[in-house]
Amino acid sequence: MKRFLPLLTLIFALLLAVPALAQGENPGQPSDDQVNAIAKGLYCPVCENIPLDVCGTQACAQWRDLIREKLSQGWSETQIKQYFVDQYGDRVLATPPARGLNWLVYLVPPLAIAAGVFILYRALKAWKQPLPQADVTGETSSPAATDEYILRLEEELRKR
Repeated sequence: MKRFLPLLTLIFALLLAVPALAQGENPGQPSDDQVNAIAKGLYCPVCENIPLDVCGTQACAQWRDLIREKLSQGWSETQIKQYFVDQYGDRVLATPPARGLNWLVYLVPPLAIAAGVFILYRALKAWKQPLPQADVTGETSSPAATDEYILRLEEELRKR
């Protein structure tokens, strides 16, 4: 009996492994995760601003099936996205390509942030500078006292 125990354990382990192997996916069929990874980078052609992987319309379900079909034929992610761009234009891409005026999308935000940081730095630097101190010798050196025209006006007023 002790001689058969390792053999029985092996048979029992194989019996448990066979159903687990049968539940695995088709090796030629792409998984939902692979399809959704590509669909996440595309937008629904029918709905506004909804990624293809979460959209519930019939058109999106057909697109996901088409992505699955293209993956099973051996197409790469780039080829599949290019296929949809050729069919529907750049608006289906989640990330616009950096060509034409689209490059401004990548350039303007960093420049605006850099300009804001520079302005904030200059403002903080100006706020930290001490205010000029008044002259403590008792003499008032106001601009009115040193202005020649004001002095002449005061002199003329004293004459009257």
